[in-house]
Amino acid sequence: MKTNHIVSGLERSGTSLMMQILEESNVPVSYDNSRLPDEHNPKGYYELHSGKIIKEIESLSFDFDRYSNSYIKVTCFGLLNLPKNRKYKVIYMVRNIDEVVESSKRMMSEIARKKLGNKIKTPLAKLNNHVLEYMDSDDRFTYTIINYNNLINNPEEELKKLKEFENRIDIEKSIRVINPELYRCRKDSRDNEDKKYQLTDKEKEVIKGRLKELGYL
Repeated sequence: MKTNHIVSGLERSGTSLMMQILEESNVPVSYDNSRLPDEHNPKGYYELHSGKIIKEIESLSFDFDRYSNSYIKVTCFGLLNLPKNRKYKVIYMVRNIDEVVESSKRMMSEIARKKLGNKIKTPLAKLNNHVLEYMDSDDRFTYTIINYNNLINNPEEELKKLKEFENRIDIEKSIRVINPELYRCRKDSRDNEDKKYQLTDKEKEVIKGRLKELGYL
């Protein structure tokens, strides 16, 4: 069974930074220029097809064989629809959920921000937990969790953890791409994730609405 390598997590959880770290360590990564750098991600998004591969994955039209030798970025909603006939090695990014929400809102239109309000926080926390439980229950997945907040505040320790999972990581080179100045959505509150994993249909629609607003669907 073939294996694909994936960087994943909620949108705005540090997945682009992880792709930069891998690339700086000369670990093969695949992305294109379909989504250019902007004020939200000044170093780029490191995505394929503007991040819309989660739609291609859902329709079974994404060519996984083409990218079997490199890491690709697939946001966590896409992990739930991966083909059953493959294995997956996943670097999964987590971040303070309040920071994820705030960072997402900064990318949304004013109309979308007003529409979503604080409705998105609980569905995102539940989605995050649901995906982790899903990977735990499926032996196709091997994964490690890298905490974005720790990566910024204590990079060497978090990179040592990453290297245990992906031994090609060069810690000294990786530290160079971590720029604390780009950590612009800081929240002091602790994660208070909802541990109820079952997402309601309404919550799924809220998540899909957010994905559309961010350009992923």
